[in-house]
Amino acid sequence: MKSKYVMLASAMLISVATFAQKDQIKAAEKAFKGGNSQEAVTILQGAESVMANATDAEKAQFFFVQGNSLLDLANKKVDTDKNLSLAAKSFQDLIAVEKASEKLKYSTQAATSVAEIKYKLINNAIEDSKVDKHAESAKKLYDAYLLDKKDTINLYYAASTYVNAKEYTTAFKLYDELKNLNYSGKGVLYMAVNKMSGEENSYATAQERDRYVKIGTHEKPRTEVIPSKRGEIYKNMALILVEQGKTEEAKKSISDARKANPDDTSLTLTEANLYLETKDFDTYKKLIAEVLEKSPNDPDLVFNLGVLSYNAKNNADAEKYYLRAIQIKPDYVNAYLNLAILKLDADKKLFDEIQKLGNSEKDNKRYEVLKKQREVVFKDALPFLEKATELDPANKEVKSTLLSVYRALEMTDKAKELKAKM
Repeated sequence: MKSKYVMLASAMLISVATFAQKDQIKAAEKAFKGGNSQEAVTILQGAESVMANATDAEKAQFFFVQGNSLLDLANKKVDTDKNLSLAAKSFQDLIAVEKASEKLKYSTQAATSVAEIKYKLINNAIEDSKVDKHAESAKKLYDAYLLDKKDTINLYYAASTYVNAKEYTTAFKLYDELKNLNYSGKGVLYMAVNKMSGEENSYATAQERDRYVKIGTHEKPRTEVIPSKRGEIYKNMALILVEQGKTEEAKKSISDARKANPDDTSLTLTEANLYLETKDFDTYKKLIAEVLEKSPNDPDLVFNLGVLSYNAKNNADAEKYYLRAIQIKPDYVNAYLNLAILKLDADKKLFDEIQKLGNSEKDNKRYEVLKKQREVVFKDALPFLEKATELDPANKEVKSTLLSVYRALEMTDKAKELKAKM
């Protein structure tokens, strides 16, 4: 008989707890609807301990009210990062509960809220990066990826941003995840200029873009090929391994990647860059020759060879590759710009020496020599800067550099004409 009383007492306790948690969820919902989200969160915290015994419907309602309350607090800028993360977890728990029970009451609204949180995290991450808060930015991008693992671009950006934050171990872990997913990031963007805003918009398909062009809201359609990011991923993984003293492991990693992706020339360039970094020039030259043999008329490839050479302080080869890229593609604006930068590099040394000169007769004579040498440098860079400005008139940085060169060469009329267009 005694055991019956114990069982009855236990049943009564569960019943009382069930009523209590229902009342708490209702009270929290009322607080949320009344605009007091913090009170709603506090009420629900008191109910968490008994939610294990709740029905699936009650759990779903609990997570729904909790997620909405936390998201509302984040929108009101109350512990934004923390509450966005907690809200996302609540909505994900809700979706999991309803999927298991096959009773979908709140899941559609929850999925919409998860998407909202994802884009808030991405936008907040962009703002963090602008003020050099790279670690915070990277975490938000990774959280955005966890909310929607189909959108792997956020995992890629998170890894890259962890590199900017110098958190190399975490960056390597994320790059390794991208590697295991066989992520390339290769694709095509269909662009058109919005006539109202003047900004260029991108579309997933040519049909979607062409529809806007046809109805007259957009103009200047163009197609942009997004190159594979595998090379950059493996390059950064290799550089991290080299930084950790694991050079041979880095070489093996890229070699394995090339075997798995034999047609991805970006990986060959990455391997060449690694051998360049480790001063194995023979292997570097062999790999470069291999790349050129495969695609001798690929302007992007030839341009990248120029970048590699420039970074290795081999300006003669860099100039050769940039000029070859222009020969293949005469409107290659970045090749003109990089040629100008390469030429202007010589001015830094001359300018630094001028700054150290005094007012003696000897110094004045030296100044005249250096001044003439600087004029030669500016004249060498001038045609490349002018062409880059012609091809990309919206580039303010190029215009500013060209204006400085005009002034240094005392080309007053040209300077006035350019200044009027800025």
